[in-house]
Amino acid sequence: MTSYTPTVTPGRDGFPALIRAEWTKFRTVRGWLIALAVAALIVVLVGLVSAAGSHRSCVGPHGRACPASVPGPTGPGGEPVSDSFYFAHQNLVGDGSVTVRVASLAVVKPDSPQPGDDTTHIEPWAKAGLIIKQNTRQGSAYAAIMLTGSHGVRMQYDFTHDRAGSSTARWLRLVRSGDTLTGYESADGTQWTKVGSTHLNGLPKSVPAGMFVTSPQHETVSQSVGSFSTSGFGTTAAASFDNVSRTGSWGQPGWHGSAVGDGPEMIQGPDGHGLTQSGGTFTMAGSGDIAPATGGDNTVEGALTGTFAGLIVLIVLGSMFVSTEYRRGLIRTTLAASPHRGRVLAAKALVLGGVTFVVGLVGSALAFLIVNKIRRSNGVPVQQVATGTEVRVVVGTAVVLALSAVFALAAGAVFRRGAGAVVTAIVLLVLPYILAIASLLPVGPAQWLLRITPAAGFAIQQSLQQYAQVSAWYAPPNGYFPLPPWGGLVVLAAWTAVALGLAVVLIRRRDA
Repeated sequence: MTSYTPTVTPGRDGFPALIRAEWTKFRTVRGWLIALAVAALIVVLVGLVSAAGSHRSCVGPHGRACPASVPGPTGPGGEPVSDSFYFAHQNLVGDGSVTVRVASLAVVKPDSPQPGDDTTHIEPWAKAGLIIKQNTRQGSAYAAIMLTGSHGVRMQYDFTHDRAGSSTARWLRLVRSGDTLTGYESADGTQWTKVGSTHLNGLPKSVPAGMFVTSPQHETVSQSVGSFSTSGFGTTAAASFDNVSRTGSWGQPGWHGSAVGDGPEMIQGPDGHGLTQSGGTFTMAGSGDIAPATGGDNTVEGALTGTFAGLIVLIVLGSMFVSTEYRRGLIRTTLAASPHRGRVLAAKALVLGGVTFVVGLVGSALAFLIVNKIRRSNGVPVQQVATGTEVRVVVGTAVVLALSAVFALAAGAVFRRGAGAVVTAIVLLVLPYILAIASLLPVGPAQWLLRITPAAGFAIQQSLQQYAQVSAWYAPPNGYFPLPPWGGLVVLAAWTAVALGLAVVLIRRRDA
């Protein structure tokens, strides 16, 4: 007897077909599509409500806007900066150098100190030294070699760059060779050591160069449950320079003293009369700072305050995408049609992650553009950041929403019930962020929560940077995360991968 051989090749349980089946399930449930739309709408609407309630108006002399109502200066890279100091300068034409010894750097007096503040110490980042600047406009490119209050000699340039020298040198030298500026230090004025060098593109032939002094504001931070506050006062540092020497061609005889920056804290000199000279010693005082601006006020990510409300909707949606099948018994049909159970969960994760990313991207982009435009039209100065940072904030928010939805999906597969999955996701994703941002925990525990829980992923929204050369309160309530943006996103992705792995193991071992 001849056996029958079928001519039709058996079909395979193809993964693309499985993805198509899961997408068909998703798009045919009207409630899930509505939840997606609601999540995106909430992200936009919450931001609009916040922006509509933010107004700032101020009219100065002759109808001009007050300085507080307009954005501050920006550096060569477009970052917000502080650029206020007292400057004794001449024009250096072409190549040359200037050398000085910083004879003294001391506090002059604090302006309006608060009770209990130490009014006699010099600020750790008070600065006195040599600077070559593109021009005297705030935010213009520069390079400086300086002695600081308690951080030794530093070579700093273009606000964000800082290189450490020794802690004992007092002699400083700044050399220009074309567009290259190099800083040196010496303990005795004879043996010189290079501290750092930089290349400033487009440096004009004639540039202001000379001695400077400045001192940043002193700030004290106090935190209580549910709130934090800062208090501070302006400080002024005085510096004396001697053994001043120059090489190269200089435009005009004598040193011209002027204040760069128009802040109210700027004073013109230790006696109110500007630069003073006695023999070969130059004395002057100044306040302010030459550094990146820090602080969490009016950041660009403030337009995305509705992310958490939209996130909760997506967490519920993610858990229902799998728990509904368990509750109604449809999971048996799904697993019977595709015996590879891990692939079923992977297909669900890809479909859910894809649609939530697209919807999250649309909602985040609309909120970012519309809300920040309203804030600026209401007179609220939104901090300027690079375009790449803006793209990272918007796209990263969409990635966080997608990963969070997939995390909730994995929790739904583990618990088989929506309530348990939703509570777990909210406790791990939302609660740590609220505890940290709302100052409900001390800074130390709050930062640890934002390092080890899935809530670390929200670091991707941070537009502010931390700088070693700027003393500030780098804490979650002030807009700073303990992990870098991409590092925080990796933590969230790792949690999501582990949750999916656990769900795959359980779905293979348990009965449907």
